[in-house]
Amino acid sequence: MIPLSTSLCQSDTPESTENSPWQRELARAIKDPRTLLGLLDLKPSDIPGGIDPRPGFPLRVPRGYVARMGRGDPLDPLLMQVLPRGLETAPQPGFVADPVGDTEATVIPGLLHKYHGRVLLITTGVCPVHCRYCFRRHFPYPEHRPEDRHWQAAVDYIAARPDINEVILSGGDPLSLGTTRLAQITQALHPIPHLRRLRLHSRVPVVLPERIDPALLQWLGELPWQTVLVIHANHANEMDTSVVSALASLRQQGITLLNQAVLLKGVNDTLEAQCALSETLFHSGVLPYYLHLLDPVHGAGHFDISHQQGATLISALSRRLPGFLVPRLVREQAGAPYKLPVGQTQTTSETNQTAHYHSKRK
Repeated sequence: MIPLSTSLCQSDTPESTENSPWQRELARAIKDPRTLLGLLDLKPSDIPGGIDPRPGFPLRVPRGYVARMGRGDPLDPLLMQVLPRGLETAPQPGFVADPVGDTEATVIPGLLHKYHGRVLLITTGVCPVHCRYCFRRHFPYPEHRPEDRHWQAAVDYIAARPDINEVILSGGDPLSLGTTRLAQITQALHPIPHLRRLRLHSRVPVVLPERIDPALLQWLGELPWQTVLVIHANHANEMDTSVVSALASLRQQGITLLNQAVLLKGVNDTLEAQCALSETLFHSGVLPYYLHLLDPVHGAGHFDISHQQGATLISALSRRLPGFLVPRLVREQAGAPYKLPVGQTQTTSETNQTAHYHSKRK
C-alpha cells in the first residue's frame, strides 16, 4: 500500500489559507443571472427563450470572463455558454443525467476507468465556471468526495495495474484546488513505477487565467512525468491577452497544450467561428485536439447539432485549414472503448470486448 496524506480529506473548496489573487477573483464570480445581464446592459426579456432565475444547476462565471462578452448582445457566444435559460427546462427526449457512462465506469468513488491504459481521478466537484452544456452537471459529486479511504483505494488500484500508464486529473476542475493539494495528489502517485504521463483537463486557463501563478507553474515544472494540459475553449473571443499570457507561461514549463471544444448551436457552429478558434489556439501555442458533438445531458438540448451538420462543418474546415489545425470531430458513447469519430459506430465485437473489459477490471 502506498500511503496517502490524510490532508486530502478536506472540503472541495479552494484552500482558504492561500488567499491568493485567483482565489479572491473566484470568490467574486457572478452567481445571479440578473446581475450578469445587468453588467452587459441586457434585460431578461432580451434573451431568446428567457432566463431561469433560480436554476437547479446554478450560474457561476468569473468577472474576467464576463468582461470578454459583448455589451448589449443577447446572443454573445460567451454569454450563451453560461447563462441559465428557460430552454433548459423544456422536455428533451433522449437527454439524460449520465450521458457518457460515468456511473458504469466508476471502479472506486472518485476513480473512473473507461479506456485501456488510463484512469481518471475526480479530484474535486468545484469548477470556476458552470457551462450550461456540461456533461457532469448532474454528477453526484458528494458520493465521490475525496475521503481518505477512497483516495487510498484509488492509488492502490492504479499501483496494482501495470497496464495503467496515464492518470487524468479531472473534476469539476482540478485547477480549482490549491497548489498544495495538487502536490499532495501527485506525491501519492509518484512512487508508482509504471506511470508515464499526467494529464489535466481544465477550463481554468481560459476562464480564470489568474490561477496560472508562480506556485502552480513550479509544481507543474517539477512533475516527474510527461505532462499534458487539455484546455477547453469553444470560441476565439475567449482567448484574450491574459489567457494567451497564461498559456505562454505553461509552455515555458514544458507542458504540452491541447484544446478540446464542444460543438454548440448558436455559439461556434459556423465555419468562420471554427476557423478563428483553430487559428487563435495555434497562435497561442495550443493544438486543436477534439471537437466533441454535444453529450446528450439533460438541460442542454438547445445546443444540439446533428451528426450530419457536424460532419459537413468539419469537411469545410478541412478544405480551409491545414490538417494540423483541424480537430477530430468525435462523440463519446457510453461503454465504447475510445472516443468515436463522427460517422463511426461501435461494432458488436467492440461492444462485447468492452463489456468483457469492464467486467474484468471490476
